[in-house]
Amino acid sequence: MPRLRDSCTFFPLHRNDMAAILLISYYGLFAILSIYGMHRSLLLFRLLRKKPRIGRKELPEDPLAFPMVTIQIPIYNERYVATRLVDAVAKLDWPKEKLEIQVLDDSTDETVALLAELCGTLRAKGLNLRHIRRKDRSGFKAGALAEGLREARGEFVAIFDADFLPRADFLKRSIPYLLGDEGLGLVQGRWEHLNRDHSLLTRLQAIFLDAHFAIEHQARERAGHFLNFNGTAGVWRRSAIDAADGWSHETLTEDLDLSFRVQMKGIRFHYMHDLGVPAELPAEMNGFKNQQHRWAKGSIEVARKLLRPLWHCDRIRLGAKLEGSMHLLNNLAYLVVALASFLTLPVAFARGSANPALTVWADRYLLGIGLLPVLSYFFIAQLLVGKKIIPSLLLLPAALALGIGLSINNAKAVLEGLLGHRSAFVRTPKYRIHKTKDSWIGKTYAARKGLGFLLEIFLGLEALGAFWVAAWNGCWSMGLFFLFFATGYLYTGILSASPTFGERLRSRTWTLLGSHTNASLIPKSRVG
Repeated sequence: MPRLRDSCTFFPLHRNDMAAILLISYYGLFAILSIYGMHRSLLLFRLLRKKPRIGRKELPEDPLAFPMVTIQIPIYNERYVATRLVDAVAKLDWPKEKLEIQVLDDSTDETVALLAELCGTLRAKGLNLRHIRRKDRSGFKAGALAEGLREARGEFVAIFDADFLPRADFLKRSIPYLLGDEGLGLVQGRWEHLNRDHSLLTRLQAIFLDAHFAIEHQARERAGHFLNFNGTAGVWRRSAIDAADGWSHETLTEDLDLSFRVQMKGIRFHYMHDLGVPAELPAEMNGFKNQQHRWAKGSIEVARKLLRPLWHCDRIRLGAKLEGSMHLLNNLAYLVVALASFLTLPVAFARGSANPALTVWADRYLLGIGLLPVLSYFFIAQLLVGKKIIPSLLLLPAALALGIGLSINNAKAVLEGLLGHRSAFVRTPKYRIHKTKDSWIGKTYAARKGLGFLLEIFLGLEALGAFWVAAWNGCWSMGLFFLFFATGYLYTGILSASPTFGERLRSRTWTLLGSHTNASLIPKSRVG
């Protein structure tokens, strides 16, 4: 392919100086991102440490001697999945006399009637179940949990979001750890995915979440650092919640907020990798982006609230403070990626006048320090949850591209968090999708579509042009980076602009990358 003789005509004045500034800025941004890549490597290294020994006490032989457990089910307009969860909770293997179920229903649609009917039926069968309604949705999920906790009688409190399906033995496998170690405040289960094989989007989401649980949770626990309650599929010691002054709705991630406040009191958490709880992933791009926006913004809000108290807490080791800070500020990386996204085409033109030796070494640095650790992080996580090698490898480039494609959406969330802009808790709609043939088209709760997709498509086209310019100049390593940007932004933007178009085009071809998911609703297998 012929090279452009003067690829810097894009800069009519002082083109060499301008090109140098652009390249230094671009590589500087990726040098910052490489810190996050090295952090992923550090998490992988911590997996080599021995698992901490957590005390475990067997349950009494007499069921009436079991501890009292309260199950909290926060619900808001979940007509498709709410009754499915309540049915699953009703089947938990725990003495009825020692089980209290709170359906914390803030719904404003027919979900209310559906739950009222089911709750009445289950109460008639002897279950201690309350359908709790509030006058308003103040405090959102945190407000509902706090309201229920005021009336709860359980020594331990398990929480399940509407789209989760705990197996019958969930309590019998988790509670013994809380009984055996009084310093333990929480046992967190691992999220499994009912609709993992529904589409490429759900497969990639599963990769992100698998890495969080299989690597981050395990690595942090082995190093003695802070874990976070994931908002669901966990069991709290009631006294641990009270010790940290209870739930707060000051941030959008009330679970992360409470997690840090509890652990700053010296109370520890335990993650059970083999305690899988099936759940439904968002099947539509805008719903997924809203969820990511809430998580990214909430983590920054928690950072603004708790970073200073964290660093002033004498009982916390320096390593835990550093890791805790990285934990809370991790989403700042999206700001850096977003900035780099606007530079792709100018940098592609500027690259032609740069010293080839220097740029080649810079590209190798980015590949070795920035890109490979992230890909290794995702790949090892897939192995830890029992996935096959080849399908996992094939999906890694797509996962990286989607992470880039989310950058504008999540960078906006980060900026809102930094600036203290408050917003309502936007829940993620679920549609009772657990098979590849299921579809959300025609169902209610469609997520709002903002205008961000216009910028995503623009950046995707810009990156595509940058790829062409880099390839024309023979800069294939840089062109590869641009191709990730183009693919990620165009995929995210197009599916956001026309989600039904994407769903209708969804093909069962994606299921060839893994096993078909037309089995029973609640998977039987567990990962050891």
